[in-house]
Amino acid sequence: MRFREQESFFLIHTETQSYTQADFARRMFHYFARLDEKYALPVYPIALFSFDTPQRLEPNNYQVEFPDRKVLEFSYAAIQLNRLNWRDFLRQQNPVAAALMAKMRIEPQDRPQVKAECLRLLVTLRLDPARNQLISGFIDSYLRLNSSEEVVFTEELNRLGLIQEERFMEIVTSWMEQGIEQGIEQGIEQGIERGLQREIRFILRLLSRRLGTINPEIQEQIRSLPIELVEQLGEALLDFETDSDLLNWLAENCS
Repeated sequence: MRFREQESFFLIHTETQSYTQADFARRMFHYFARLDEKYALPVYPIALFSFDTPQRLEPNNYQVEFPDRKVLEFSYAAIQLNRLNWRDFLRQQNPVAAALMAKMRIEPQDRPQVKAECLRLLVTLRLDPARNQLISGFIDSYLRLNSSEEVVFTEELNRLGLIQEERFMEIVTSWMEQGIEQGIEQGIEQGIERGLQREIRFILRLLSRRLGTINPEIQEQIRSLPIELVEQLGEALLDFETDSDLLNWLAENCS
């Protein structure tokens, strides 16, 4: 690796902090000292603050000084997400930006738009399935929307043209699978059911965007689908052009 036009080796130490801590700067110095002692290489320290509150500026240095001299002055790069504006990262073709936008400074009314923009960026990056699942899972975990926000979220997806994207539906399907798996691991049947019904509501909104008003009887039939058919419907609806396509799919798969 070249650094400042010379062959060089150095370590990058990244510390993520999800809560505020009074002596965090001192802890960063301790980590730095241990890495320096162990590897005898230059260390570039970075702190990533991901908590929502407080929004005051976090320190980025640790000092030890006496009246007659300054013994130590240690500084590190501090990235405080709740002080960054998510709009500044909209056009960055960077998977990290797609994930971290979910933890930046967001006005309450902007939450659905931010989630939609995160997905737009993720879809355009065309990452491998493993990275795609990791980042999309982060976005979904940190930007959980309520029912009214999900309605606005669907409108934003339609405005951005994402509903037609096959890769977008792959992300939605992975969200469903992750939520169901987490519910099973925790042994919470009600949690699994809530997650399933949440995804069914989302699929119904997507269907109404593509096909118009869905007959109430058909809506009830969709709500009663088992998990595996809900996932299949989420993928199949991309090819639906008329009500007949939906009816034929239900006839073929629910007989």
